[in-house]
Amino acid sequence: MSSDAAEANPRATTLQPGSDTELSGRMGVSSLMLTVLAFSAPIAAVAGFIPFCIQFGGPGASLIFAVATVSLLLFAVGYVTMTKHLPRPGSFYAFISAGLGKVTGLGSAFLAVVSYLLMLGGCFPFIGMTLTELITSMGGPETPWWLWTIIAWALVSVLCYFHIEVSAKILSVAMVLEVAIVVIFNVAVLLHGGGPDGFTAAPFNPASLSQGDIGVGLLFAIMIFLGFEATAVFRDEVRDPGTTIPRATYGAVAFVGVLYTVSCYLLTTAYGSNAVQAATDDPKMMFPSAIGHLAAGFFTQLTFMMIITSELAAAISVHNVASRYFYNLGHDKALPSFFAKVHPRHHSPARASVAVAIVVAALLIPLSIANPEGEGLDAQLFGLGTVGILTLMALVSFAVIVWFSRRGIPADANIFKCYIAPALAILTLGATVILSVLHFDLVVGGEPGQNLGLLIVLAASLVIGAGVALYFRSARPHIFARLGRADTGQPESADAVTPTRM
Repeated sequence: MSSDAAEANPRATTLQPGSDTELSGRMGVSSLMLTVLAFSAPIAAVAGFIPFCIQFGGPGASLIFAVATVSLLLFAVGYVTMTKHLPRPGSFYAFISAGLGKVTGLGSAFLAVVSYLLMLGGCFPFIGMTLTELITSMGGPETPWWLWTIIAWALVSVLCYFHIEVSAKILSVAMVLEVAIVVIFNVAVLLHGGGPDGFTAAPFNPASLSQGDIGVGLLFAIMIFLGFEATAVFRDEVRDPGTTIPRATYGAVAFVGVLYTVSCYLLTTAYGSNAVQAATDDPKMMFPSAIGHLAAGFFTQLTFMMIITSELAAAISVHNVASRYFYNLGHDKALPSFFAKVHPRHHSPARASVAVAIVVAALLIPLSIANPEGEGLDAQLFGLGTVGILTLMALVSFAVIVWFSRRGIPADANIFKCYIAPALAILTLGATVILSVLHFDLVVGGEPGQNLGLLIVLAASLVIGAGVALYFRSARPHIFARLGRADTGQPESADAVTPTRM
């Protein structure tokens, strides 16, 4: 099939009906958007991360969120343009393979798998420790955090075994509930006329940025947007992917961008001039205390309960994304083709899903034994995975520019979509990656420089993936030819996208 024919038919690169390696689904824009939004765990972000943004970003944290929203919309522009003209499943893996070559592409795929597995692994200790703390705070008995961690792992693993639409329905309900809590808080602040200083436009005044560390504030702001970049992973499981994926991607960024910016402003307003001090003294209680005071007392405990369900939803979302990477790599035989088999009844990547569950368990068991209190384990795993995803987003933006420079600008695109927006995204995301390394102690915890060695995990996954691709190129060229084409396996003539005449 020619490249032009594939572009004319968005489903042309999927397998034919009846195949035992074909994913299927009918998710629409709202289902896909809620599925990836669960990744960012909005209530956990508002209650957990926004206070840190206020602490480091100062009174201008709200403006920082607005800047982060614009920055990630710029990334989305190039990303969405690529999805329209490169209709392949695989997301980071497919796009980087097409733009930067199969060696870099497979290295990026391994980095993506490791990053998502780390993020998934970080969700479970967080759930376990938060639930243990909540039970104790309500007068209940002391329970081991690892017990709830095991239960959460089992629940997520079972749910992700089934068809994606089972997960989508659960995630949709979870998203509606947790967003409702945030909206209730926002409305409560508005009804109370703001905080002690009333409403002011000062948080959106660029001069307010001088009172905080804009770099660290932007780092935390961008970190809590992650998840929307996974829309293209579900290409074979949505209706009309050429329309659904772009709308869900833009919708997800815009929705959380507005939600976080408004919520940050109103949380800052609720505390007035004491906001930065409150975020510094007790960031964990900043939002729960405020909603309990302004709305009703029971919302304080309800917030902690919703944070737990929010992290469960996030774990389901991350598990589904990681499973699809295993599935796509199995299709290309970069991993055993065993992972590419679809469940005959559930039409889910069941084998890939089980593999994800086993790998995460194998990761958490020794780490839990080495750290029986679980102290900092969630932050280390989730933070390290986040750095990996941010790196991949920067690479994808670069791949977009390279790919379109070879093919030329399509008739339905323009220079802004193909070059300018991705270039601006590279600047923002590249700077964020650098900041995440320079302030690695804030990302994963510990003392400055203490955990920098963890970055070796990310570097090693990228190098190993590239090394596997080099092996395939020299020893198994038929496998190398299909890398990055986790759909048909049709060979390409070179390790790059061939330019086409416009």
